[in-house]
Amino acid sequence: MASSEEAEPVGAGENAIPILPYLPELIFGLIMFGIFYWFVATKVVPNLERAYGERRAAIEGGMAAAEQAQAEADAAKKQYEDQLSEARAEAARIREHAKEQGAQIVAEMRGQAQSEAARITDTAHKQIEAERQQAMVQLRGEVGAISTDLASKIVGESLHDETRQRGIVDRFLADLESGAIAPHRLDARSERGR
Repeated sequence: MASSEEAEPVGAGENAIPILPYLPELIFGLIMFGIFYWFVATKVVPNLERAYGERRAAIEGGMAAAEQAQAEADAAKKQYEDQLSEARAEAARIREHAKEQGAQIVAEMRGQAQSEAARITDTAHKQIEAERQQAMVQLRGEVGAISTDLASKIVGESLHDETRQRGIVDRFLADLESGAIAPHRLDARSERGR
């Protein structure tokens, strides 16, 4: 038990207040706290402040860069929308121009088709007229030949002289066209029956 009494601190008896700290430990603790406070205040806190400032600057710079990027994106979007609206307007103008050109081409083609149809019709009329004239000449020749043959048989004299034949046929056809001679049709059977 003697060794346990030696381990007890001075003033630590039965009458010692258990709340009061041991004075050398208290002084040592205060000195250590002061050194720790000084170390934290001079070494750790400035480093933390600097890191905090750098972080804050980086965040603010990032926010500023983000705002600038957003502004640039908004400007690019507006430019894109402007270009898109210009492209749409240009496309509308091109469509209108194409419609106008198409209508003009259709009108030109219609005019060309009408003039071509008129030319073809005119050519056909001229061809028909030429063929009619040719048929008339051919018919006059055949009618003249037939009439001359018939008149020769009736008269009993040859009327095949070309000049005489042509004059007689022309005079007969002119009288027929003017209405001076009315064509009569004689039916041989009805004449015999009278």
